[in-house]
Amino acid sequence: MAHIQRFDHVGITVADLKSATEFFVALGLEVEGTGSVEGEFVETVCGIPGAQCQIAMLKAPDGGARLELSSFVTPDNVVGSPAAMANELGLRNVSFEVGDLAAAVGAVAVDGYGLVGGIGEFEGSVRMAYVRGPDGIIVSLFEQTG
Repeated sequence: MAHIQRFDHVGITVADLKSATEFFVALGLEVEGTGSVEGEFVETVCGIPGAQCQIAMLKAPDGGARLELSSFVTPDNVVGSPAAMANELGLRNVSFEVGDLAAAVGAVAVDGYGLVGGIGEFEGSVRMAYVRGPDGIIVSLFEQTG
């Protein structure tokens, strides 16, 4: 019996919700909604007494899965490994297909977000790059070429 009915979203905790939201909007995601969550529900789900966080829910233009960005008001955010590489255990990256890889990389570079490595090409069909986004998040951007 399959328990999962659909893929809903990926959640990422960030230190600065505004700048992280702006980063993903610059890539083409759209803000679906924002809000604050506190009280028994979030304390129970997160297992953190006194938890309160601000959330921005973003969606892709195609209406597929969403990206939830959250920043804790209380307790303070706990710093992760902002220079994590792809082989570090945990969430490896969040990936988006783009229409023009060079333009997407250029758009985030204007705000100081650079490549982790370089732009690679796979068998003449895909070009891809990892960009280091807010709080060290690795964002995979790829373009179909073949």
